[in-house]
Amino acid sequence: MLRLAALLFLVVGAVPALAGCRADQVALRGDWGQAQFTVELAETPEARGRGLMFRESLPRGAGMLFVYEHPQHASFWMKNTLIPLDMIFADRTGRVTRVHGGAIPGDLTPIDGGPGVYAVLEINAQLAERYGIAPGTVMRHPVFEGGPAAWPC
Repeated sequence: MLRLAALLFLVVGAVPALAGCRADQVALRGDWGQAQFTVELAETPEARGRGLMFRESLPRGAGMLFVYEHPQHASFWMKNTLIPLDMIFADRTGRVTRVHGGAIPGDLTPIDGGPGVYAVLEINAQLAERYGIAPGTVMRHPVFEGGPAAWPC
């Protein structure tokens, strides 16, 4: 009976880890804990160029994940973006390399993500600071599985 209970605990405990890696969700973890966002993917040049422009709101638990074909120098601006955002830049492994908090709606000043950017998560402003998301935090999403993911699915 004890073995059955232990096996059941292991199987039930593994389900959230397996179910947690979906194309429409990004999970983040660090020494601060964990957070999860429902995301839209921007994987094409057109989708990345449009981003969250012209949207009047973004639900608190939502975001947009910009994914590049290969790691590169990335820079963003807030042209035609109506809501303040945090931008979380990550390398090919899913490790956060930079966080830009509180990007100002409509501002044309470039926001430099630096070299080696593979993905950028945009979420509502102040959430990165509230959760403690900082360089060194890791992201989990299927896009990081093609390489050595810092937090595999």
